[in-house]
Order: sequence, then structure tokens, then C-alpha cells
Amino acid sequence: MRKAMVGAATVALAAGLAVPAYAAWAAGTFNVKDYGAKGNGTTIDSPAINKAIAAANAAGGGTVVFPAGTYQSRSIHLMSNVTLQLGTGATIRAAGSGMDAPEANSFSQWQDFGHSHFHNALLWGDGVHDVSITGTGTIDGDGLTTSNSVPNGVGDKALSLKLCSTIHVDGVTFRRGGHFAVLFNGCHDLTFSNVTILSTADRDGINIVNSWNVEIANSRIESVDDAVVLKSDFALGKTFPSHHIRVHDSTILSTVNNATQFGSETCGDFSDVTFDHLTITGAGKAGIGMVSMDGSVIDGVTYSDITMSRTAIPIYLKLGDRHSCPNHPAIGHLRNVSISNVTGTNAVSPVSGAPEFSSTIAGASSSAKVENVTLTNVKLTVHGGHPASDANVVPPENNAKHAPKIYGTRPAYGWWLRHVSGISFVGCSVTFDRDDGRPAFLTDDGVNVSLDGATMARGAASPYDVGFSHVTGYAVTNSATTTGAAPRIRATNSTPA
Repeated sequence: MRKAMVGAATVALAAGLAVPAYAAWAAGTFNVKDYGAKGNGTTIDSPAINKAIAAANAAGGGTVVFPAGTYQSRSIHLMSNVTLQLGTGATIRAAGSGMDAPEANSFSQWQDFGHSHFHNALLWGDGVHDVSITGTGTIDGDGLTTSNSVPNGVGDKALSLKLCSTIHVDGVTFRRGGHFAVLFNGCHDLTFSNVTILSTADRDGINIVNSWNVEIANSRIESVDDAVVLKSDFALGKTFPSHHIRVHDSTILSTVNNATQFGSETCGDFSDVTFDHLTITGAGKAGIGMVSMDGSVIDGVTYSDITMSRTAIPIYLKLGDRHSCPNHPAIGHLRNVSISNVTGTNAVSPVSGAPEFSSTIAGASSSAKVENVTLTNVKLTVHGGHPASDANVVPPENNAKHAPKIYGTRPAYGWWLRHVSGISFVGCSVTFDRDDGRPAFLTDDGVNVSLDGATMARGAASPYDVGFSHVTGYAVTNSATTTGAAPRIRATNSTPA
């Protein structure tokens, strides 16, 4: 029966449908107060909570109920076939001491402490299946730390899942998530729906690591660090292909880092990933970010129907070569990406005074290009305000680091491309809030780069509108400036299509 239900969930997610919520396998109800929990905000209630969970599991499954109250807790151990139901007014709050110790990990040299350990969390599951966390209550990481140097007895995650399957989280609110509000690695068949994460004083929102058949829907995710991020590290001593992942109908904010992001940990491969119908309300780095730094093949990713504002760099695609995985794999691939119906305005960081950067697609070299990216109806309004002299800037090559700032000021205000192949802009536009002397588009080292139906603002002192340098097969068709003028094209050591 379980295999049949998991298979149905997989098919539904692959078809872009919502994965059904999984109820506990048995109908029994286990009230944590019947097992000694007080819910008074001072008594450590985790021993009673863990007794209730164990009883539900021993009964073949059941629902562990949290009535209204504040349940001060150390580590809570999730078990298979058990639902945690947080009633209205119920809060599970992390204690500042006595959390489970981080489990040993002989592969911890390949990623930081937080990614390497799973048991030092407020709630954790290791190898469990058919677990739900539902209700309108709150999971509060008050006592968690955001530090990479975690003191003994202190947790750094609100919810941590390792090698788990068939997990459903619905309706709950996470506050103050520590290093990670939600971290899962090597998991499959997970749904997060109607979830709120408020971690703008802590770090990451949701980390999807080495996982597949995942859906995040109808949620609000706010963090300081990356808000929704897909990764593949070596914390499990191996990687799993990440695929059949959809994030949709949600509002996302990262005040300092990326709203949506691949990487930077990218040991394994990614495919069939969709982000759609999103509102991005801020990103201190990228609204849409993708980096392959450690040999990962990122192939087949779709972004559509996204509105973003207050992003330091609206869109950032980067292929690099960092060697942060065993055996130092070859440079990976970033290819077959579709970005459509995206609107970006007020392209500045939520952090006052932080730098802003032009949208970027950058491969690692002329032999390691970003390939086959189609941008359709992508309309960006950028900050602007740069002098014409910045059109002569040559950003440095940097394959060892991934942050958008590594390239500094770009020589184009709208889009800067380097080491690319098969890039198509269809019906796209780029304008600025302040007059800018740089061109709108510039490609350095490319093959088959085209603009069709593009619209661009022209700065009063800009030397040209669209530039190609060392590009084989360029084309600009049916395009114009915002005043209706034909775009001025500068092609150096380049040949038209």
C-alpha cells in the first residue's frame, strides 16, 4: 500500500500537480499533555513529547496533538507514521541548551558544520517515512544558534530531515530558524504547503539537498540568507540526483542573499526543476540565482510567471570550478534553462547602500559555456546611474568563487554575458530608473546569441545599445529602443548568424 501511494505522489508531482497530503497510518490520537507535557513555557516538555511520539509509532501510527501552550523543548525525535498536529496557539520553542549532540560524520570536510549534521536540531528525523507536521501553530527556534561554531548542547536547525520519505508539512509557522529553518538531505516525496518561515533575524529558509519529488506551494518564506535553495553536498558520503522539484505560488524574501538559488554546494546533478508563480519581495543577491561550482550538471530548469522587486541582481547564472567535492570532478554544465514572464523592478538590495549588479550569464571558459538559455518576455527595470566609461570595464575571470560581486561593475546595464552558447532573448525589455551610459546588452565570447523583439532604454551618453565581442552567430531582429529607434550594434571580432 505504501509503495502504491508513493508512486502516485511521484506521478502527480511530475505532472505539476499537488502531491496529496498523507494522514497518519492509524487513527489514534495522542495528546502530549497526557504524557506529562505542561505547555507553560518554562518546563522542558521534550521528554513528554518524545514519549507521545513513541507511543503513536508503537501503535502503528497516529496523531500527536499539541493543545494551545508553549512547549519549551530540547530535541524532538520524529518517527515513522506519526503526525504532529499543532493546534491554534500551540508553540514548540527551542531551549537554549540540552539539544542532541551532532552525530559523527566522516565526510564533514566537504561542507560546513551546519550541513554536515542533522541531530542537533529542535525537530529531527533520520530514515523516517510518512511523517506530517500540520496545524496552525508555531515552531520557534528561539534558543537556536546561527553560528558555524555551535556550542555543545545548542541546536542550529528548527527542522532537520535525513534520508526520509513521504513528508508533509502544512499550515505551520517557523520563526527564528537558526542556521536552517528547514534542512533536508537525501529525501524524497516531500510537500510543504501553506507554510510560513520568518527567519529574517537568523539565516536560511529551506534547503533542498540531494532530494527529489519535492513541492513547495502557497508559502511565505523570509530569511536573511538564501530563502529557497537547492544544493547537492557530500554530507551523506554520496549524492543523489535532484529532480522533479517544483516551487510555486509563494512569496519569497532574502534580505542579504538569494531568494531562489542553486548552490553553491553542487556535487550532484539537478534536472526537471520548476519555479513558477512567485512573488520575490527582495534579495540582497539574486532574485533568480543558479551556480554550478563543483561539477554539477544543472539541466532542464524552468522559471515562469515571477514578479520581483528589490533584488541586487535580478538574474544570475554562473558556471565555475571550485573543487569542493571528492575526486575533484570536472567542470559541470549549466544548460537548457527557460525563463519567461518575469518582471523585475527597483533592482537594488533590501540592505541600504549595498551594491547592485547587472543580470549576468557567465560560463567558466570558452570551452565550458553556459548553454541553451531562452528568455521570453523578461522585463527588467534596473537602478542605472553609471557613466559611459563603465562600458569599457572588463570584469575579471573568477572560477573559484560564485557570488555576484566577483565580477564587479558590469560593462552593460541590462545584461552581461560571457562564455555562452545558444542564448535567446525573445520579447524582452530592459530600462533604467536613472540615466546610464552603458549599453543595454553585451556578450563577450559566445556562440549563437540572439535578440528578437527586444526593447531597451538608451542612455544619453551610451556608445552603443547592443555589443558583441568574439561572438559567432549573433542576431538582433525586430528590436528597438524605448523611443522607437533602431538599436546601435557594435560587433568586434564577431560574425552575424
